[in-house]
Amino acid sequence: MNHLSQADLLALREPGREPGDADARAHLDVCTECQREFEALHQRVARLRALPALRPSRNQWQAVEQRLREERRHRNRRRAAIGGLALAASVALAVVVHDLARPTIVDASQAIAEQMDRSQSLERTLERYHGDSRVLDGLTAGVADRIESRIGAIDRQLEMAQMLDQTRQQQELLRLWRERNGLLDALVDVHLTRASNVGL
Repeated sequence: MNHLSQADLLALREPGREPGDADARAHLDVCTECQREFEALHQRVARLRALPALRPSRNQWQAVEQRLREERRHRNRRRAAIGGLALAASVALAVVVHDLARPTIVDASQAIAEQMDRSQSLERTLERYHGDSRVLDGLTAGVADRIESRIGAIDRQLEMAQMLDQTRQQQELLRLWRERNGLLDALVDVHLTRASNVGL
């Protein structure tokens, strides 16, 4: 006895009758094996229909896009900070080299006075930037803070140099004032570079 195929059983489930369905339906009415298969087919279809609809739990694209934007911003900030620090260091080095290359001034106290005047001028320039209450990003603020810490350390060394004997005192004061001015110059440059980067 030939049993009905899966295609025949599926055709019998469809509403409406096709011309060749009468023989297949007659066979199904008398064949218990085909009836079992037909019932199993009904159950499989019912179980498939009972499955929940598959939907994504959440749309993750916005989170991924936000993370990519933050990483790009962080990379740009790091490049700007490294560039600013390199520029500040090169300016400080140029100032120190320039000061060392100048002809020796016979009167050390005059050279110290010049360095002190230059320091005051640089500090006035810095006050203009601090007075504008410019917003600095974290990396620029960190670079500025490190330079300011070094300036503070030099200020303490300048106080200590006052206790040295006259000859050593003059040499040490001149060296410290030059180093302080190099750092102040670098600090001004950090603020200028940041201000031009953000269009302030």
